[in-house]
Amino acid sequence: MLIDPATSAVRRVIALQYNPDTLTRTLQVQGVSEGGDRSEALRLKGPPVETLKVDAEIDATDQLEIADGTATEVGLHPQLAALELIIYPSSAQLQSNNQLAQSGTLEIAPMESPLTIFVWSRQRIVPVRLTDFSVTEEAFDPALNPIRARVSLGMRVLNVNDLGFTHKGGNLFMTYLQTKEQLAQRSRNGAFSALGITGV
Repeated sequence: MLIDPATSAVRRVIALQYNPDTLTRTLQVQGVSEGGDRSEALRLKGPPVETLKVDAEIDATDQLEIADGTATEVGLHPQLAALELIIYPSSAQLQSNNQLAQSGTLEIAPMESPLTIFVWSRQRIVPVRLTDFSVTEEAFDPALNPIRARVSLGMRVLNVNDLGFTHKGGNLFMTYLQTKEQLAQRSRNGAFSALGITGV
């Protein structure tokens, strides 16, 4: 899902055709410092840096069987383009920046993209930035339009340190964290005996 960073209006919803078989998550702890002062050993600077990896399959076979006009004309190009445009500045932004540069503007602000929201169930709705994107096109029609492809997406979860608490994405991250805390409370507490000890 793509959201306007200024107004929070939903610009586009991109649904994957099939649920990926796996979601790989990596969390990098944000401790104060290794080998530092003993009073800092248990301190955290903030939320961990969480990265996500998903491989999705896209297939136009069903659309081709029912002679869907778009699929028969251009295959999977529209679905792939919708995903790829997440990491492109718009042509209008590029032209505007070029005009500013030609008019002698000394400093041009980097172009802002929509806020990307990754939705993986009700428990995982997180703001992300795409970090890796690769497409493997595996089958083509006679006009060389792709009709089967695999898309690999690498994402970094954006947290309140990245966006702030008042930003829509910061808000979504806090909801994600609070949901995680609520889910953790539903986990059964272990017993010392399960660890083979009677106490500490």
